[in-house]
Amino acid sequence: MRRYTVVPARRLGFLVRKEILVLPSRTLVGVFSLGLILLPWFSNDPYLLRVVILSSIFAIYAASWDLLAGYSGQVSFGHALFFGVGGYGSALLNYHLGWTPWLTIVIGAGVAMVAGFLVGIPCLRLRGSYLSLATLAFPLILTGLLFTVPELSGGELGISGIRPLVRSRVGYYYIAVGAMLAVCFALWKIGNSNTGLILHAIREDEVAVRASGINTVRYRLLAFSLSALGAGFAGALFAHFIRVIGPSTLEVALSFQAVIWGIFGGVASIYGPVAGVFVLYPLTEAMSLVRELSEYRLLIFAIVVLLVLLFMPEGVAPWVRDKLEIRCPRCKVRNVVTRATCHICEAPLR
Repeated sequence: MRRYTVVPARRLGFLVRKEILVLPSRTLVGVFSLGLILLPWFSNDPYLLRVVILSSIFAIYAASWDLLAGYSGQVSFGHALFFGVGGYGSALLNYHLGWTPWLTIVIGAGVAMVAGFLVGIPCLRLRGSYLSLATLAFPLILTGLLFTVPELSGGELGISGIRPLVRSRVGYYYIAVGAMLAVCFALWKIGNSNTGLILHAIREDEVAVRASGINTVRYRLLAFSLSALGAGFAGALFAHFIRVIGPSTLEVALSFQAVIWGIFGGVASIYGPVAGVFVLYPLTEAMSLVRELSEYRLLIFAIVVLLVLLFMPEGVAPWVRDKLEIRCPRCKVRNVVTRATCHICEAPLR
């Protein structure tokens, strides 16, 4: 029995040394993840747990936007559509049919994925600002449709009294944090796979990618669908946490929040928007607690974002990563900035 417990421990130690501790950026991500897991052991403050739960949910939402806009270059100004579809889909099934939230959340995310596929079809012929403006119209259309059936959707007041996933705040904390780590890791793996490479190529020059024999329509629809799946899952988690779903989940402001979080943290990285959420959202919540700052929190928020755009144009996360790591000119693998030669091909780094 002892033998079988030692072997996984050795493999885990090898994985930590060779995959996580090999780069400072991965070490920071590991420490951050471990800190989130251990936080309830040191503080059970309900407000602190609430801020981290909402930050985790919005991190999934922002990371899903990054897969669509950052990797494939299809910048969406209406990403709240998928967030709202996931939230409303789960809430309606739970409220009207009494289905368990564990099932309705999955169905809500699936409905959002279908919505992403359907929205992607008319957007296939659009590029740049035209595509962004087209996506902006869809949340407005859905809001109007919800207002026409108030007996089903609750109209302007929305739906309240939705069942929570769990009664315990700590339990929901671990669900939100675990879901955020799992979904963002999955999105990061997709972005670093061959699919992510093709999406990058489509963003840079779709005509050249199509000329090489790759079906760009399929990959653009895939980006829309996967991005909508992540956003819908976040919206469903959000609805069952606050136990209310309303038209505010479809507002233009929420769509632009994803854009701000993504650009602030660093697009085409997945972890960049996550960092943007965990910096900006707790910052705005902290300023609301201080009476002297609460009246100026939007102004302070705008100044912080402008300073980052001026001095860190690629985003906070890439700026920090580039200060700690250097890319090998031969094999393009990242190394610790203090190394003189690449740890893979031994090429000189300077």
